[in-house]
Amino acid sequence: QVQLVESGGGLVQAGDSLRLSCAAAGRVFSVYAMAWFRLAPGKEREFVAVVKWSDLNAYYADSVKGRFTISRENAKMTVSLQMNSLKPEDTALYYCAIEVSTPGSRWHFASPNGYDYWGQGTQVTVSS
Repeated sequence: QVQLVESGGGLVQAGDSLRLSCAAAGRVFSVYAMAWFRLAPGKEREFVAVVKWSDLNAYYADSVKGRFTISRENAKMTVSLQMNSLKPEDTALYYCAIEVSTPGSRWHFASPNGYDYWGQGTQVTVSS
């Protein structure tokens, strides 16, 4: 079993920054990718960012590109999300997700179905 624990959420004002962290623990023998998704009230779960462990390639949703940066600490099985220039529309419950093994050819990093384990989420609220 794998556990993901997120931290770093909070209440900030528009234009402020926050840094989220997600630590993987338990029977984690390998990592293919770790990602962040978010869920806002009345909306579907939305892809935010992903980083692949092997080549460090990162991909972002258009809505956060240029403002958010995802990074990983290999030895600690930790992924972080640096969020700058936050906007009220960034308000959501942010979830960390992990894909532990190399997926099939149909895997897509933006699909929630492509991840094996999820964290409980950390709330980010941005006031205007």
